Amino acid sequence: MIGLRRFRRDRHGRYRLALSGPERTLLRSLPEQAKELVAESEPSAMRLFPPAYPTDAEAEADYRRAAGASLLDRHRRALDTVIATVDEGSVDEEQAHEWLDAIEVLRLVVGTQLDVTEELVELQADDPRAAHFAVYGYLSMLQDDIVTALSEDLPPQGTGAEPPEVDEAGLDAIGGLSPPDGLEGWLGP
Repeated sequence: MIGLRRFRRDRHGRYRLALSGPERTLLRSLPEQAKELVAESEPSAMRLFPPAYPTDAEAEADYRRAAGASLLDRHRRALDTVIATVDEGSVDEEQAHEWLDAIEVLRLVVGTQLDVTEELVELQADDPRAAHFAVYGYLSMLQDDIVTALSEDLPPQGTGAEPPEVDEAGLDAIGGLSPPDGLEGWLGP
């Protein structure tokens, strides 16, 4: 299965799921487990809710009240989408984005449990974490497949799709913005 892209856009604008039976089983199970961890406020799920104001407890509490439920709902919705569509032959673009969000949730939970860092880990064959690292690697590969499939519809660079140049007069016209002191010419010549 190495080299096989599991997500590919078809000519009808849908994203085909090329998943094996064991992959589908795994992708039915992991989101359910992640939802339980989130519901129980398990420490391995706390990375899904990073602090916005780590040095200001009052601002952090306000942020949690304002955004916490929304972020939790987003994670649950994404995980539910994977569970609901994993046995389908394809998903639409919105569902593909939900898949991407869900896979990131799963990677964060598994990565936190494994204490993944930037350093490469050399595992021995009898390491009890080997299966978990394999799942983490699989989720990373699947995430890359989804990003690749979603990005195929983006216009190529250099085709006139870049944002238009905006000069200072244009900034003034849209709200009086001007470059910070010392950054004259920050928009170009």
